[in-house]
Amino acid sequence: MSTNLTQTIEAQRLHEARETKIPWRKWGPYLSERAWGTVREDYSANGDAWRYFPHDHARSKAYRWGEDGIAGISDRHQILCFAVALWNGKDPILKERLFGLTGPQGNHGEDVKEYYFYLDATPTHSYLKYLYKYPQACYPYEQLIEENRQRNRSDPEYDLLDTGVFAEDRYFDVMIEYAKASPEDILIRLSVTNHGDETAELDLLPTLWYRNTWSWGADDRKPRLRLDRDNPFVIRARHFDDGLRQLICDDTTVQPEMLFTENETNTARLYGAQEAPAFVKDGINDYIVNGQQDAVNPNQSGTKASARYHLTIAAGATATIKLRLTNDIAPKPALGFQFDEIFAARIQEADEFYNAVMPANLDEDLRSIQRQALAGMIWSKQFYYYNVRRWLRGDPGTPEPPRARRRGRNHGWRHLDNDDIISMPDKWEYPWFAAWDLAFHCIPLALIDPDFAQAQLILMLREWYMHPNGQIPAYEWKFEDVNPPVHAWAALRVYQIEQEVWGRQDRSFLERIFHKLLLNFTWWVNRKDTEGNNIFEGGFLGLDNIGVFDRSSLLPGGATLEQSDATSWMGMYCLNLMNIALELAKDNPAYEDVASKFFEHFVHIARAMNNMAGQGLALWDEEDGFYYDVLSLPNGKAMPLRVRSMVGLIPLFATTTLEEETVNQFPGFRRRMQYFIDNYPELSMHIETQATDAGLRRFLSLVSRDRLQRVLRLMLDENEFLSPYGIRSLSRYHLERPYILQLDDIAYQVGYEPAESQTPLFGGNSNWRGPIWFPVNYLLIEALENFHQFLGDDFKIEYPTGSGKITTLAEISADLSKRMINLFAANEVGQRPIYGAVNGQNSKFQIDARWRELVVFHEYFHGDTGEGLGASHQTGWTGLIAQLIQQTH
Repeated sequence: MSTNLTQTIEAQRLHEARETKIPWRKWGPYLSERAWGTVREDYSANGDAWRYFPHDHARSKAYRWGEDGIAGISDRHQILCFAVALWNGKDPILKERLFGLTGPQGNHGEDVKEYYFYLDATPTHSYLKYLYKYPQACYPYEQLIEENRQRNRSDPEYDLLDTGVFAEDRYFDVMIEYAKASPEDILIRLSVTNHGDETAELDLLPTLWYRNTWSWGADDRKPRLRLDRDNPFVIRARHFDDGLRQLICDDTTVQPEMLFTENETNTARLYGAQEAPAFVKDGINDYIVNGQQDAVNPNQSGTKASARYHLTIAAGATATIKLRLTNDIAPKPALGFQFDEIFAARIQEADEFYNAVMPANLDEDLRSIQRQALAGMIWSKQFYYYNVRRWLRGDPGTPEPPRARRRGRNHGWRHLDNDDIISMPDKWEYPWFAAWDLAFHCIPLALIDPDFAQAQLILMLREWYMHPNGQIPAYEWKFEDVNPPVHAWAALRVYQIEQEVWGRQDRSFLERIFHKLLLNFTWWVNRKDTEGNNIFEGGFLGLDNIGVFDRSSLLPGGATLEQSDATSWMGMYCLNLMNIALELAKDNPAYEDVASKFFEHFVHIARAMNNMAGQGLALWDEEDGFYYDVLSLPNGKAMPLRVRSMVGLIPLFATTTLEEETVNQFPGFRRRMQYFIDNYPELSMHIETQATDAGLRRFLSLVSRDRLQRVLRLMLDENEFLSPYGIRSLSRYHLERPYILQLDDIAYQVGYEPAESQTPLFGGNSNWRGPIWFPVNYLLIEALENFHQFLGDDFKIEYPTGSGKITTLAEISADLSKRMINLFAANEVGQRPIYGAVNGQNSKFQIDARWRELVVFHEYFHGDTGEGLGASHQTGWTGLIAQLIQQTH
């Protein structure tokens, strides 16, 4: 990494946004890629969001809570939106948004059926680049639905490449780029390349529209778009709060047809209404596709407008259209004022910024992977608007929703009132925040924009998110569900990354978030340690189908589940809060007492994991050398659930070393720690010490040295957890030996499933029974480094198990990092494991020069082959690959 990062022009923009509040982030890629089929838009009695608002309604129905589009941008409150629409002359509808299958339609749950790529982005959105591949043949909507309907969970998904619409390369590459001349002056370049062997026609429709805020009965003031009186290719936009803007459209090569309608629901099409608005949301679609001449406003005004460029593009040729969206309302606007020069400057500045961020020794392939991953992190920002109280009771201007909803989904979260820009897991498959996903997002984001990363972590703890009882909302389908408590870990890592990369120590951020985390920690202790024995429940904890049964539901026969992972997460939480408190105590000794509290709480949890409430029961199984959940039955009996899963590896996460030099800085903390050790010997046995020339080192870990060796023997076995591409979420041992639990005459079974889920749990679109997941692998890599920090080079273990090769934990950690990176890296013949076999479904990504350098970041990966599975744009926590590349090189 270059030492001049803070001197780059992009870093200076970030500084301006931070110190002088220049609004460089006001405009960004904040449109969702799917607003239909979401909880927010669902007003049904039964909570069936997919069927209440399907894709077929999206072109005709005004959204209540947020907009979607292809490669779209908006201001931070999504008042005004811009995106691209397309028509190849054959499709039954305009391509205004990405298509995919709903949860019930897909044989593995919801799934986007498009090819699009986040190629580049800077943190202030001064430059953005997005590629969409659009077939020239008729898009096979019904074929995709019907073929996937015929498939079962054992079959692969039927994807767009399988339909043959990209045969003979008859498709368009549509490149969408944005460059900011100033915070509110945005240049737009649309480049369309015909890769087919014949001339092809395309309607390209850059589209500007206002989010509908006037139809809901709270504020009926309506903004207005209209054609400029003096320039027939300029759209003037006037909003009562946002002032005047204009979209200036290129007319140098092709003169566009300017089309206007309203962003209003087409009640005639959807509901058979006799009195419908004259101009509606799908008016431009009906005008172009159906030839309905009266579907657009002849007066050329409305709340939605498109400039229709009818392009005829020769084989191999590229057509380019330029636009400018600006708050400069000069009477004679100029589109081309240094247009190309500004674009060239922004691209050069993006290169300069990333060259300063990236390690100098990266090869070009890894540079491309890391840059696309970070671009995905930036493109995955989204405007998220949701007022639960208003949503439950309905709007004054609309029919009253079914009253049953008032006691339905999220009714206990009426305080939640969101109007923010949030990093999304995947803007099509998961266009809503997920608390523990977001914590992981902030690690790679801190590399390039620590201010945004900090703001994201704080946001989840603000009064309009966090429940008054201290719970952090999980995700919009079920806010009361429980995610792992990783916010403290993320806050500490963001703080450290900012210090390492940017040279800043922001203790004010750490102090601000610490106080809110105390509330959340208290919620965990009060709600999830029901017996008061320092053993925690918690439910599914983000691991979906990993358990024998749904861990978020009532268990069979009135049993309760003492969870290895929940207890381990809380041990980790204690250590994270202790370390934050010690960092804050450098300026304020009052925090030493709080650090002592978390030190002692951690030791109590470590004791409980080995002897629950003094009953001689433990989450550790001495026979197997592994940690398991324990099922407690109403008759007082308890049994370990002997599933070798990530649940038993999570105890490794809770580790930290207290150096003598550190402890000596805090006399109050030191005195209390020594008193605790001297007076509670049965507890202090869980603190390992090491005498060195520098003083006494103390190691806090849920897993002792001898148990670490036994756990790692399984984890590092290629017939168990270790795959060529990381650590599996479930041991391969269960391929031939599925775990079966007989309870109340019902057999519950867990087997090794390395690819897509074979069960319908949690929608069936997620699988923790074998695949490789980035967040937990990242924490395992970090845990091994932490163990090595204390145990040093003298502690060695066989790796892989059975290989006869003895190595240190640091070397194992480094090798696991390389295995994860190799999921994406091109091998010696240019192929990437994420795309599967050369002759498989995604062969085009392996052999076609126009596809093979394009990288997407899947939700999880096949436990044996590394093929990408689940959501395809999960940057998202798979964006952690950027940080892995950074720390490995």
